[in-house]
Amino acid sequence: MARRKKTKQEDEALIDIVEVGEQAQGFIERHQMTIIGVVAAFLLIVGGYFGYKTFIQAPKQAEAINQMSQAQIQFERDSFASALENPGAGFPGFLDIIDQYGGTASGNSAKYYAGICYLNLGRYDDAIEYLNKYSANEDLTEIMKYGALGDAHSENGDMDKAISMYKKATTTSSNDFLVPYYLKKYAQLTNREGNTDDALEAYQRIKKDFPRSAEGLEADKYIALYSR
Repeated sequence: MARRKKTKQEDEALIDIVEVGEQAQGFIERHQMTIIGVVAAFLLIVGGYFGYKTFIQAPKQAEAINQMSQAQIQFERDSFASALENPGAGFPGFLDIIDQYGGTASGNSAKYYAGICYLNLGRYDDAIEYLNKYSANEDLTEIMKYGALGDAHSENGDMDKAISMYKKATTTSSNDFLVPYYLKKYAQLTNREGNTDDALEAYQRIKKDFPRSAEGLEADKYIALYSR
């Protein structure tokens, strides 16, 4: 069987492929140490990250949990000032936990605790500062964060911001307990600010989505009131 002669275009394409291959090989040879260095640096970064997570961050998180236990006990006792700074028995308060273990999950949680402590102590600016620093990592804690921010802004006299925070708390998830609770707060505040339509809409949502909640059982009363 006769072999087909290659066309000029095919020969040129083959030459181009060979030239590209030779150029690539030459580039690799010229920059071999640089390439090895980049790869080694990448592996070092990846290995360092996992090493940090395993051998530094994990033990530090375990230590932070232990160190924060006494502050949590004082928090549960409503001893908010002690929980913040001096929970006793030589343990650090939430503020020290934030400073010493800020990069851990417990250090992050301590920001939320500190915000709630300041809220209960009437230091609303401090409450807002620490609650804003807290990074919520699930729907429930996000609702609690925005709800507490709503309370702090309300107590601080910033009603527009409070309404905004309550609204965020009610749109984060569909938690059967917290969402109707903050919907009621949102409705009360919007009604007080003269926006009856939004208040009515909030109670209609409570009745529709959370009829068995404490707020849902009284929804009809407020719907009738706001519909006048």
